Amino acid sequence: MLSSDPPFAELRSAREHFLALVAEVRPDLHRYCARMTGSVADGEDVVQETLARAYFMLPELPAMPELRPWLFRVAHNRALDFLRRYERRMSEPLEANAPFVAEELTTADEVVAAQQAVALALGRFLELPPVPRSCVILKDVLGHSIEEIAVLLELAVPGVKAALYRGRQRLRVAAVDDANATTRSTSAPSPLIARYVELFNAHDWDGVRALLADDVRLDLVSRAQRRGREVGEYMNNYEVVHDWHLRAAWLGEREVIAVLRDPSRTTAAYFIELTLEGDRIQHIRDYRYVPYITHDAPLRLELP
Repeated sequence: MLSSDPPFAELRSAREHFLALVAEVRPDLHRYCARMTGSVADGEDVVQETLARAYFMLPELPAMPELRPWLFRVAHNRALDFLRRYERRMSEPLEANAPFVAEELTTADEVVAAQQAVALALGRFLELPPVPRSCVILKDVLGHSIEEIAVLLELAVPGVKAALYRGRQRLRVAAVDDANATTRSTSAPSPLIARYVELFNAHDWDGVRALLADDVRLDLVSRAQRRGREVGEYMNNYEVVHDWHLRAAWLGEREVIAVLRDPSRTTAAYFIELTLEGDRIQHIRDYRYVPYITHDAPLRLELP
């Protein structure tokens, strides 16, 4: 068997050791990447790319780097690559004479800026050019110092201050707009997603499988990928655990499925995305093994 082959076992052990090594940093990497991309799902894609890149780069380095700043540098570059791929606006020159606060901000000012940055919708960060966006996330969301940001982004300290000032100014306007916006009501879920939730909660696995396309793809994020009949194992695994209850939900404008630890809960432990084609499910993306993804996910649950 492949799994008993010594080279394969060594590779698997090395990967597990690496994932254990970076486990503590991953939630903050995701908070950074989600805001850089404007999406918790796209942010997790960038985290996965970051870890894959770091895993293959690490043996080539002359010495073990300081892990956290090194991973953030890799994540920053992966996020910029992501944005370039999707042709987002990528540049706004950071002029040497760009305005920034002449005097140091008070502690109260810093606290307000941090509260606004954490509370804002992820998509709002896309309104900032990449450098101010990165500076605001690192300073006001993740608590890095100006000096640490300068090293990470390879900028001079005055440049970081300028970018931070400009980013905060724009987000302050966005925060006012969000506060004045009316709350959107939650509509009914699509019939196929509603049926999937109903059958899954009833443990009707034959019924669930009947909703799947023959070549359905499963991405159990950070754990496994399956296709076609192999997806049946996924259902079997859910049968033997009892820490879940599904509810239709929305993540921004996207329909998703929230997974609660039990039916009495009102907050999701993680969520599942389905890609639909006609009356069949083509792709299941399950975030069970990256629960930190819900920290910044603005999930709206279907009303009971």
